[in-house]
Amino acid sequence: MTPPERPLSPRAVQLLTLSTEPWLSCDDCFSLMDVYVERVLATPRAAAMPQMRVHLAGCQACAEEAQSLFDFVASNPVDPPGGSTAPIG
Repeated sequence: MTPPERPLSPRAVQLLTLSTEPWLSCDDCFSLMDVYVERVLATPRAAAMPQMRVHLAGCQACAEEAQSLFDFVASNPVDPPGGSTAPIG
C-alpha cells in the first residue's frame, strides 16, 4: 500500500519550476563561491555572477555553504591591503 499523497507547498512548486539558466553545476558553484562572496560584499547592489544567483536560488546545499561563507567573512573582517589598523579620527 502506498502512503497517501500530500500536495506540494507553493514554495516547493516554486523551487521545482525555477529557471536553471544560466546553468552551473554544484562543483562549479563551489569553486566560484569565494569570488562570488567577495564580489557581493564589495558591491551588494551589483548584479554579480548571475549564474551563481540562479544556482543558489535552487540548490539548498550550495546556498547553505554560501551563507556560511558570508557569515564567516562578516565575522572576521580583513584589513585592506596596505591599510592601517589604527582607528581613524
